[in-house]
Amino acid sequence: MAQETPDQGEYRERPSRLSGAVVWTRTATGAPGGDRPVLPDGCMDLLWTEGRLLVAGPDTRAFTPGAAGPGTRHVGVRFYPGTAPALLGVPAHELRDQRVELADLWGAARARRLAGRVEGARDPMAALEAVAVERAAGAGPPDPFLTEVVRSLNAGRTVAATAHALGVNARLLHRRSLPAFGYGPKTLARVLRLQRALALAREGRSYADTAAATGFADQAHLARDVRELTGLTLSVLLGGA
Repeated sequence: MAQETPDQGEYRERPSRLSGAVVWTRTATGAPGGDRPVLPDGCMDLLWTEGRLLVAGPDTRAFTPGAAGPGTRHVGVRFYPGTAPALLGVPAHELRDQRVELADLWGAARARRLAGRVEGARDPMAALEAVAVERAAGAGPPDPFLTEVVRSLNAGRTVAATAHALGVNARLLHRRSLPAFGYGPKTLARVLRLQRALALAREGRSYADTAAATGFADQAHLARDVRELTGLTLSVLLGGA
């Protein structure tokens, strides 16, 4: 699941005990414009909201959640790209651009028991994280090959250079990427570049400098990619329009 735009209600997050993961919570305010898109970031999430457990697959485009009433709380564990499929037991590409009930993946009885455990906890964030940690214990450590794919692409290296460094051809890299990330390395690289660009722009860098620093041909290229992946302009995403 992708990161939310800044005005998505009262939001906070912290690092998880799981390597690279983040535990987050958001409480809906019911304010106009509060249901802003969740942006692609290469991640997947385990979610709890209103007594239900859901899984958010990897996004290739912005996802706009349904309207939630004031005070509705959402809790999630956002997994580092490529790590969720082994934990959840389902290939990422089967969940691409989807939100599915955990019951569909783990069975209704188990999902209901786990949802009740989170629902009844004094700290739902800690309870949901514990579910993920327990599941991860049986999934084994992250695949170093996949970790290096993310690291290389996020450093701005090309797909060809990444494949060469890993000692595989482009076809094998694509085949390994689909079940891990939900899409091929070219799309993953594009999504990661979007997130790098947004981070720089939020720091106050000019759009032209942001484009140059993150590997876009020019500012117009950056603007097109932002529009295609999010459906919004960069200025709207940054709260300037």
